[in-house]
Order: sequence, then structure tokens, then C-alpha cells
Amino acid sequence: MQRFTDQQYLTTDQYKDSANLDARIAIHQKFSTNPQGWFNWVFDALVTLPADANILELGCGAGTMWKECADRIPVGWTINLSDLSDGMLDSAWRNLVVTGRSFKFEKIDAQSIPHADETFDAVIANHMLYHVADRKKALKEARRVLKNNGALFASTLGMNHMHELWEMLDHSGCAVKRETITSAFTLENGSGQLQEFFPRVELTQYLDNLRVKELSAVRAYIRSMTSTADWQEDAFQTVERELAEIMKKNGEIFISKDSGLFKASK
Repeated sequence: MQRFTDQQYLTTDQYKDSANLDARIAIHQKFSTNPQGWFNWVFDALVTLPADANILELGCGAGTMWKECADRIPVGWTINLSDLSDGMLDSAWRNLVVTGRSFKFEKIDAQSIPHADETFDAVIANHMLYHVADRKKALKEARRVLKNNGALFASTLGMNHMHELWEMLDHSGCAVKRETITSAFTLENGSGQLQEFFPRVELTQYLDNLRVKELSAVRAYIRSMTSTADWQEDAFQTVERELAEIMKKNGEIFISKDSGLFKASK
């Protein structure tokens, strides 16, 4: 089993707490060129839900979207946040307890959702379906717990996401694998997977890039990655020297982004 879908590795190492995810979110929040911001953009897709919507998020991570958009949440929504990692759920609770909003927290494996049929108006899977070993089972479960007019909102990445960073890592000579993110559930192949379970699937892409002005932000991002988990310190230092040269020459590190959101309606 590859690490990207290995539940043991994900819950006890990569996502034992929110530190690695926080490092990756931080670079996008600080250096993205789209002023709207990813979380507000995703939330815009949810605003058409009923005023009394019952919502389940699978793989909620640190609950960052809900923290960023707390003042936009309708008072009538019931929000159920779930993750497979106890550490992530703890981080989500800590981030959201100060918002004054009410959230429910639950440890859930997306492949076996412990809720009755037709319970939710929306299921959210934000950048997480590529971590699920049996996606067909997870999608079948998402469809089962959705109400008849409900929808799955599933965001993911495209094959060209941050390709400049990957090319730089390859050029450095350090061994790196791009893991299953390039083939598991992407903007290119996600629609076909969703259409097996949902009759209507729409994809909206998010236009954005990174113009990184701080070397430390890219350094933290690379050190947080599953793909570099086995690197020794000299490998990191080799890459960081190359990054420093790029920063010195260009005054920034430009990285293109390729991400979007599927809406799969039941």
C-alpha cells in the first residue's frame, strides 16, 4: 500500500496533528494571487444549500474553511465535521471552539459512514478523496447518506498542480515520488469516478498561482510532504540551496496551481 492511502501512516505520521497540513495551507494563504482565497471560493458553492441544511464534511482536517468563513455560516445549518485522525479532530475543535458557532465532531472512515440513508443535504470532501484506498466504496457511502436532492462537493488537484516545484525537485537529483496524487482522484479523472454514482457532475476550476517571497515558506512546504518523508537532511539542504538561487535571481518563486471543485448531485 502506498503511503498516500495508508491509513496507519496518515493517522500516526503525516496527519497525526495539523502541523504538516498547516504548513501547506500557509503558503497558499500568504502567497496566492487570487484575492478571493480558496476557502471563500469553496464556501461560495455551498451558499445555495437550504437554510436548515445538514452537512457532513469527510476529512475535515483542522477545520480551516469553517474558521475562515465562520461569519458566513447560516445560523440554521447543522455541521458535522469528521476525520480519521484524532489529532486532526482535536485541531479542528481548538480552531472552531472560539468562533461561537456550533459544530459536531466525529471520527469517521469515509469508506464506512455511520449515518442513516438520506441524512445529509451535502457531503464535503475537500482535497481528501485521493487519500481513500477504496474510493468506490467511499463514493457509494456518500451517495447513500445524501438526501435525494443532495450533493457531494469534492475538491481536488490537477496533473499540472505546482509542476514547477516538482520539476525543481526532480532537477535537484534527490529521489522523490509524486505518489498517487497524480493518478488517484484528479481534475482529469474525477468526473468519470463520480459519474458511476451520481447522474449529474459539474466541475469548476479555481484560477490561481503562487508568487512566493519567503524562502522559509517553500522550505516548510517541502518538509511537510509525504513524498519527502524518507529524505535525509542533506537532500533537503540541496533543494533549499537551489530554491535560494531561484529566489536571489527572480526575487520570488513562481508556482502555478491547478485545482477545482466537483459538484456531484444525487
